Amino acid sequence: MNERILETLGFDDVKTMVAQYLATAQGNDELTQLAPSSDKDTIQAWLEESEDGMKVLRLRGGLPVPKLMNINPHMKRIEIGANLNGLELAEVARVLSTTSEMTRFIDDLKDSDLEFSRLYFWEDQLVTLPELSGRLRRSVEEDGRIRDEASPELRTIRSQIRRSEQNIREQLDGLVRGKNAKYLSDAIITMRNDRYVIPVKQEYRGVFGGVVHDQSASGQTLFIEPKQVVELNNRLRQQQISERTEIERILSELSAELVPYRREILHNAYVLGRFDLMNAKARFAKELKAVVPDLSEENQVFFKQARHPLLNQDNAVPNDIMIGEDYQAIVITGPNTGGKTITLKTLGILQLMGQAGFPLPVGEESRMGIFEEVFADIGDEQSIEQSLSTFSSHMTNIVSILDKINDRSLVLFDELGAGTDPQEGAALAIAILDAVGEKSSYVMATTHYPELKIYGYNRPNTINASMEFDVDTLSPTYRLLIGVPGRSNAFEISRRLGLDATVIDSAKQIIDDESQDLNDMIADLENQRKMTETEYHEVRHYVDESETLYRDLKNAYSYFFDEREKEMEKARKQANQLVQEAQEEAEKIIKDIRQLQLSGQGNVKEHQLIDARTQLEDLKQDEQLKKNKVLQKAKAKKQFKEGDEVIVETYGQRGTLLKKMGNSDWQVQIGILKMTISEEDMTLTAPIEEPQQRVITGVQRGAGSQVKAELDLRGKRYEEALAEVDQYIDAALLANYAQVRIVHGKGTGVLRKGITDYLKGHRNVKSYEFAAPNEGGNGVTVVTFK
Repeated sequence: MNERILETLGFDDVKTMVAQYLATAQGNDELTQLAPSSDKDTIQAWLEESEDGMKVLRLRGGLPVPKLMNINPHMKRIEIGANLNGLELAEVARVLSTTSEMTRFIDDLKDSDLEFSRLYFWEDQLVTLPELSGRLRRSVEEDGRIRDEASPELRTIRSQIRRSEQNIREQLDGLVRGKNAKYLSDAIITMRNDRYVIPVKQEYRGVFGGVVHDQSASGQTLFIEPKQVVELNNRLRQQQISERTEIERILSELSAELVPYRREILHNAYVLGRFDLMNAKARFAKELKAVVPDLSEENQVFFKQARHPLLNQDNAVPNDIMIGEDYQAIVITGPNTGGKTITLKTLGILQLMGQAGFPLPVGEESRMGIFEEVFADIGDEQSIEQSLSTFSSHMTNIVSILDKINDRSLVLFDELGAGTDPQEGAALAIAILDAVGEKSSYVMATTHYPELKIYGYNRPNTINASMEFDVDTLSPTYRLLIGVPGRSNAFEISRRLGLDATVIDSAKQIIDDESQDLNDMIADLENQRKMTETEYHEVRHYVDESETLYRDLKNAYSYFFDEREKEMEKARKQANQLVQEAQEEAEKIIKDIRQLQLSGQGNVKEHQLIDARTQLEDLKQDEQLKKNKVLQKAKAKKQFKEGDEVIVETYGQRGTLLKKMGNSDWQVQIGILKMTISEEDMTLTAPIEEPQQRVITGVQRGAGSQVKAELDLRGKRYEEALAEVDQYIDAALLANYAQVRIVHGKGTGVLRKGITDYLKGHRNVKSYEFAAPNEGGNGVTVVTFK
């Protein structure tokens, strides 16, 4: 994509908006190098990454990418054998720890069965190095200071240094607080040339002996190292040199350990930069209420309710912009300050943003195209240095554009043909549009020339458009009207401003009939459009209501048949159970008859027994049969008695039988009503058991309570940790604790925020705050109960 169009349409300004959401130096590099592509697969991958980032932001608040510095120079230095300092090692360690945390975060998304297009692809490229990361974390603080745990030797040396410093201070404390304090300018201990000294008045320099290291500006105070501590300072100095030597050895060792994993670490940083850019695009989309458009290889562009990204989104007027499906050329006419140029730029910048993978401030179901090049001739490009007029500079640019365009180009012309004689300018504008059309390029042009309104009707694949103007308020509405050319509102505006009617009529007679007929035609088109738009909105309202009713009826219909099938299946099972019981009883009878036959009693024939068994088998029906008459007969034989609880099927209500009113009628108590119901309309049901009253037993904390006053969540996963906090708070309340500590660590702050959000909504929590700096700082939350 040519650099000129990126500058003309403000593509870098859009990147600046996205950059404010970045956290890593690598992500900033990725954004800086990002430019629109014309490769379909590349664009599709970028758009899918934006969609994945928006989905993670919506579901989990975004990817946990902290602030990371650029480690590329560090990796180049260790490649040539140089050693990294503590701060550089800390920055590398930050990349490794973030890699592990990102892997855990995305694995949790996998466990939740969430689908993404590109997120898992990038996660698979991360290489976790737990041993190396752990070594760096144990050896280097985040600010680059080497920790005591970096080596046993360093721990020993620093312990010796602390003892030496304590001995020196004890010696000097005796001097500044004793009887010799009168010889001092101030009773303090300070440092000069990395040695402990005391401020002595100049006239008493010989009282303490030792070495003079400095003096005040006035010369009245000398900073003297007393002879009593010279040897101690010498020993301290040697220990400090040993410490520095050991630190250099540790830095060299840690730098050497990074060398075998240099490529993996660099690639991890690159992938984290991609994640950071996905996050930034998602936050940019949330701010602008943007969406990811569909991709049209046929370049059928349809931006629904499109807004320019650099405008105030609360005040921007959204417009539907379409090109490529029914027409490849749009000619926008109308007065100045109506929004023609901003509409032109909106189409161009949205297309560039889409081809760079950015979400677009458009409505759902919008489509974008894939153009090899986007060209524009917008604004006054008069060149003083080259002695070119406005018209000449525009023509120079247009000539360059016409030489480069093809059928995969999008061309934007602002005020085409302006800056010269109107008649010649209009003819040139028509010829230029024809030249663009011959190369099958896509073009949107704005113009004042009325001749181009006729051009929009006469040329194939071309349509007129205009920016709506409210004559009543004498102001533009900034709405794009596709299919309606702009008309001059000079007469209407003049009339509303008070110009004499005779002057207006005289002006109308001066202009030719063709121009007047054209304006009348445009006015009629505008009226028809407004009527059609009103009818459309009314019909759309009824269509939406109909669709809602249809969905509700469809859901109710489906629910009805599901419930009917469940009840039928239940009835089939009950009927088959009754038949099974009857079969078992019949088998018993047949067995008794056969025993009588064998004993010589009776004259029952064997074939009669077989027929009887066959008839009983036929009573049992398949689970899928539709009507179970056996169940109905069994129900009819059910015996009712006073006090039984029944379901009255007509009303679907539960009732109690009071007394029998006839052969098959009963008086039934239903709530406060007494009704006479037929036995055929009742089904026996089991009585409702009274719920047992729950007994709540208070628990008093005793001496043997196992609940600790501190909960350590470090190393736990997010959901697991929150569940443990919930259980722990309940246990702590039962144990009558007034205050507890929750240790969650610093990390990226995700767990800390989740815990504070939980505590904020807990009714028994009086207050919560972070611990003191020497007790864990913002890695520990102290909770106080009511």
